[in-house]
Amino acid sequence: MNCYAFVTEGCFRTYTIDEDGNELTVKFIVAGMWLGDDESLESGKPSVFNIDALEDSEVLIINRKDFAWLSEKSSAVRCMIDLVFNESFQMAQYRIHELISLSAEDRYLKFLETYPLLVSRIPQGMIASYLRITPETLSRVRKLSKNK
Repeated sequence: MNCYAFVTEGCFRTYTIDEDGNELTVKFIVAGMWLGDDESLESGKPSVFNIDALEDSEVLIINRKDFAWLSEKSSAVRCMIDLVFNESFQMAQYRIHELISLSAEDRYLKFLETYPLLVSRIPQGMIASYLRITPETLSRVRKLSKNK
């Protein structure tokens, strides 16, 4: 698909599948975020990621040509686009930092801070996958964090 998609309602997840067949959740996308694989869109190469809607959702879709025209013609739209893309980039940087430097419990607490409304909306197994821990470890971490 040669389009940009902006989530106005709902929740999606981006994930990949490792060589053992395990789904590895890369990120959750909620209202106000761009949906898709920017590198694939820019390069034209197939994406290495899969995207699933986790609940009824709505997206605004605009093709690349119209997207470029709109961002050139409206400084307000360009500013909004820059802001949203910048936030997405920063989230990706923080995500990498969290995965390489935080404990499982701290990653869970950061998840709660970043996505406070998602805990009750998505399966715990997907949260565990996002945190790179087993569902059993997530259960233990949740108990520990409640006792603090």
